[in-house]
Amino acid sequence: MTTQQVVAPEYLFFEAERERQFMTGSEAVAEAVRRANIDMAISYPITPQSESMHLVGDLYAKGYLKEYFRGESEFAVMAAVAGAAMGGVRVFTATGGPGTLRAFEMFPTWAGARLPIVCAFLTRAVNAPLSIQPDTLEMAFMLDTGILMFHAENAQDLYDMVLKAFVVAEQTDVHIPVGVFADGFFVTHTREQVAVAPADLKLPPYNPYYAPVPVMDMENVPVRQMRDPFVMKSNFISYAAHASWQQEILAAQERARKHVRRYLGDLLDTEHAEAPVLVMAAGTAVSQSREAVAAARREGLEVGLVKLKSLRPFPREEVRVLARQARALIVPEFNRVGWLSREIKSVVEDTTKVIDGPRVFGGMTMPPELILAQIRRCYA
Repeated sequence: MTTQQVVAPEYLFFEAERERQFMTGSEAVAEAVRRANIDMAISYPITPQSESMHLVGDLYAKGYLKEYFRGESEFAVMAAVAGAAMGGVRVFTATGGPGTLRAFEMFPTWAGARLPIVCAFLTRAVNAPLSIQPDTLEMAFMLDTGILMFHAENAQDLYDMVLKAFVVAEQTDVHIPVGVFADGFFVTHTREQVAVAPADLKLPPYNPYYAPVPVMDMENVPVRQMRDPFVMKSNFISYAAHASWQQEILAAQERARKHVRRYLGDLLDTEHAEAPVLVMAAGTAVSQSREAVAAARREGLEVGLVKLKSLRPFPREEVRVLARQARALIVPEFNRVGWLSREIKSVVEDTTKVIDGPRVFGGMTMPPELILAQIRRCYA
């Protein structure tokens, strides 16, 4: 094994001197994995995440991971990482687009089994005709699976969120999976400066005996797998068991808020939050929005930016407070369904303030001019 020093998460995240390196988002994923003290990674190739897991395989060859292999399919990979997590090891994988949908059954299974798996979802189009281009449609499907969801704007976010996700997921009062989402190609295949901690430092190992449910080993019965016959019966006890457990997963998401704030800074970031017009965005749309906001302010238009970093848990109260003082909320998105706009409308008191779009999808880019045009219409 490659020699690394175990340090406290707070030191690795906030105190260790960082070096700026010019890298792609895929390389940022690998650099996070290098420092995450992961026991096992399991992969299956699908564009645009194939390079990330290929680089993780290189880390295995260098001794940074104890085990690494390729599964038979996306579904097989997600089932295998569930087994690994049930066995008490820290595990990582990645997927995106059609791979996400092919493996979809496993994500609520992860949450229901209280497995602290971290998965990078490097998103792409899933709608016909076939496209491998950037699109965040799959995130709409993932919102109610029970997993925590972080959305990276750039490679720096991707590095930080993947590394910090393990610490959030493994908190005893949380202990559910984390999906770190980044827009494929826009983030994965472009290079930028990323500040990374020294490669000879790593997180403390995962201790499965801090889990709220016993680990499956030779000393504990396999309680994570429901084997009692009541779950197959149609009776009140069966209904109550499932209903109460689903509520517990939602409660675990809520308990994660304090840990997300501690390690990610907050669930959202703001610039000029006092402005009467706010652009609310997540992922790559934040970068385009930032350019549009800067151009609008040069024209004398008062506009601010809200960057949503966590989608589960969703920053309900923060968005509600910001919306009260604004007269318009512009929500640009890289998908056709407008799932972020729906989320925002579900928490604000006056939904007429929410402007759906601009939206692009199927791999189209979003010129900042589209957002700027919408800002100008708010002042027309």
